[in-house]
Amino acid sequence: MKNKLLIHACCAPCMVAVYDDTINNMDEINIDSFDTIWYNTNIHPKVEYEKRKDTYISYISKMGKKPIVLDEYDMNKFIYDVVNIDKTEFKLRCEYCYTSRLEKVFEYAKENGYTHVTTTLLISPYQKHDLIKKVCSKLANKYNVEFMYRDYRPLFREGQNKARELGLYRQKYCGCIYSIDEGRWQGI
Repeated sequence: MKNKLLIHACCAPCMVAVYDDTINNMDEINIDSFDTIWYNTNIHPKVEYEKRKDTYISYISKMGKKPIVLDEYDMNKFIYDVVNIDKTEFKLRCEYCYTSRLEKVFEYAKENGYTHVTTTLLISPYQKHDLIKKVCSKLANKYNVEFMYRDYRPLFREGQNKARELGLYRQKYCGCIYSIDEGRWQGI
C-alpha cells in the first residue's frame, strides 16, 4: 500500500516550509505522495478568510499541485460553538478550534484514501503544540488514519522569510475573532 499524506494548511506562509520539508524528506518520512487541504472555518472576518484562502490556492497552484479547498465559512456557528463550548469535552477554545477543523481533515483523508495526516499548525511557535498533538492523535485513532507528527517549529522563520520573498499575504493574527486583539500575533 502506498503512503499518501494529506497536509492541512492553516495558511500559505506556514505551508511554505512544510511543503519544502515534505518534498525534501519524502524517503525519510516514508511518504509516496502528498496533497494539501484548506479547511479553516475559524478565520474572521470574511475578507481575511478570503485573502488567506486565495493566497493558499495561488501558492499551491504555483507549486504544481491541485489545491483542495473545503470552502465552508460560518463565523456565526463558530462563535456560537465557542461561547457554548462543552467544558467537559474542551478545556480551551483553541482545543475546540483545532478539533473542529482537523476532524474534517481526518474525515476527508479517510474518505479519500490518505494514510497519513499532518498540519502546518505544527510550524508556528505561537500555537499550542502539545494540544495539537493530542487532538491529532485522538482523531487518528477515531478515523484510523495515521497522524504524522513533525516538529516544524525550527523551520518557522525560514518559511516566513521565504513567504515574504514570494510576496505571499502574511497575516498578523491566528485567525479567530478572539485572537485579533492578542498582541502576540503582531510580531509575525
